[in-house]
Amino acid sequence: MQLRVVGDQPWDVAADVLAVPYFGKPRFDGALAEIDRRGGGELTALAAFGELKAERYGAVVIAAGGLRAGRLMAIAAGEPETVTRQVVLRIGAAVERRLAGRNVRSLALWLGDLGDRIDGGAVAAAELLARGVVEGGFEPATIYRDGYENAPSTLDELILIAPGADLAALKQAAERGVVMGEGANLARRLDNRSANDVTPDVLAGEARAIAEANGLSIDVIEPARAAELGMGMFLAVGRGSDNPPRMIVIRSGEEGEKDALGRRLAIVGKGVCFDSGGISIKPADRMEEMKMDKTGACTVIAAIATVARLAPGTPLTAIAPAVENMPGPHSARPGDVVKAMNGKTVDILNTDAEGRLILGDAMCYAEKLGATNLVDIATLTGAVARALGDQMTGAFGTPQAWYDAVASAGERAAERYWQMPIIEEYRKDMDSWYADFTNTGSAEGGLIKSALFLREFATVPWVHLDIAGTAYFRKKTAYAPAGATGVAHATLVELALAGAKKA
Repeated sequence: MQLRVVGDQPWDVAADVLAVPYFGKPRFDGALAEIDRRGGGELTALAAFGELKAERYGAVVIAAGGLRAGRLMAIAAGEPETVTRQVVLRIGAAVERRLAGRNVRSLALWLGDLGDRIDGGAVAAAELLARGVVEGGFEPATIYRDGYENAPSTLDELILIAPGADLAALKQAAERGVVMGEGANLARRLDNRSANDVTPDVLAGEARAIAEANGLSIDVIEPARAAELGMGMFLAVGRGSDNPPRMIVIRSGEEGEKDALGRRLAIVGKGVCFDSGGISIKPADRMEEMKMDKTGACTVIAAIATVARLAPGTPLTAIAPAVENMPGPHSARPGDVVKAMNGKTVDILNTDAEGRLILGDAMCYAEKLGATNLVDIATLTGAVARALGDQMTGAFGTPQAWYDAVASAGERAAERYWQMPIIEEYRKDMDSWYADFTNTGSAEGGLIKSALFLREFATVPWVHLDIAGTAYFRKKTAYAPAGATGVAHATLVELALAGAKKA
C-alpha cells in the first residue's frame, strides 16, 4: 500500500472514498461546512433526518457531489472531550471496516481536529489512524476461505489529509503506524489459525521464517535439551500430546548487549497451541476458543519482528514456550510434583493451570540468557475476563517503577491496562505438603494467586499482562472482526523501542 500525507484541503483530494470524522451531533462550520457545501448539502440533510448519530464509530457512505472523491464517508468520533489515543486508532480501523465488500482502492482520511484532542497532536493522530486502517483491514475469514466477499478492501493507496501540518513529520509517523499495524496483524493471523494447523512444531517453523526474514537469531529447544536444562514444568505440560513441545527463543542485538536504557529486555509469551485442560479437562462449551491460548506466543514473536523493522539491532529477547495441553497416557496428573528450572518444586493440583507452569520455566531461561527486565504476556485466567471484560487488560508488576515504564508504553500504544495488587497474604494458600508450593489455590483471589506463582520465577524487574479477556473478541465490532485482537503487541514494541539506540 502506498502512503501519502498531503496538505491540501479535503475537497481537493481525489480518492475512491474521502472519510471525515465529526464530533457529537455534528456542527457544520469551518472545513466540515465547506465539505458539506461541495458535497451538495447531503450531510446536513442526513443530520436533519437523524442519520448522523453521535454514537462513536458509526459511519455513513454517501455520494460525494462536487467533491473530487468518488464517495464521502462521515464517521462519528463521539463527544470531543472523551477522545483518546485508542479512539483515534479505532476510528482508522472503523473507516476501513465500513468499506468491507466494497470496491475501494484509494482511501483519503481527513485528520480534522483529532490531533487537538490527544497528546502528540497531529503527528500522533497520523500514526494512529494509519495503524488503525491497517489493523482494520485484517479479516480472519480469509485464512481458510477463498473468495470471501465481505472482507475489507485491499487498498492500493492511503492518503492522510492535514492542511497546515508538518507533512514530513506526519509521513514518518504514519509509516511507523503502518509497520505497527502490520505487526499486529501478523500476530492475529498466527493466533487465529486452528490447532490442527498450528502445532508447537509448526509455530516454531513460523517463528524461524519470521526471524530469518528480519535478521534475527533463533533457537528452538526440543524436549531432550529442555530436560537437560531442567525445564520440568514446561515438559510436564507438553508430554500429554503427540505433538511435542518447543521452547522458541528469538534474539536481536549482540550477545550480552544492553539497550540505551541499560536493559536486556525479555518478552515471554504463553504458547499453548491448544488447551483442553489436560486431565483436569475443561467443559466442552467454548473449548474451540482454546486455539487462542497461544496468543501470548504469537504476540512476542510478532513484536520482536516489528522492533527489528523499526530499529534493527535493538537488544531484545522473545521467548515463546509452545505446547499442547492434552489428556493422554503421559499427561501430568493432579498431584504430580515437578521441578522447575530454578530448582523449586511444584505440586500440580490442577492441570488446567498450565500456562503459569510453562511461563515459569521460560522466565527462568530468559534470566539465564541475561535478561535484566521481564514482561510476560498470557491468556492466563478466566478471572481477569470476569473482572475487567474484553476492553481492559489486567496487569501486575514489581517494582513499581518497572510497572510504570510498561504502563507508559501502553499509553503510547493506545492500549489500556489496569494494575492489580499483589497481596502477600494470599501466598500461603498455595502452600503444599509435598512441594515448595502448588500451581493453584482456592478460587478466591485466583487472579492474584496466578501472579504470585509467576513471581516465584522472576528475580529481576517483572510485569505480567493477563490478556485472557482482551486477546480476542467473541463478536465483531465496528472496528474489529471477531477473533484475535493483537492486544499488547504495540505495547511491547513501544517498550522495546524506548531503549533503541539513536542512529
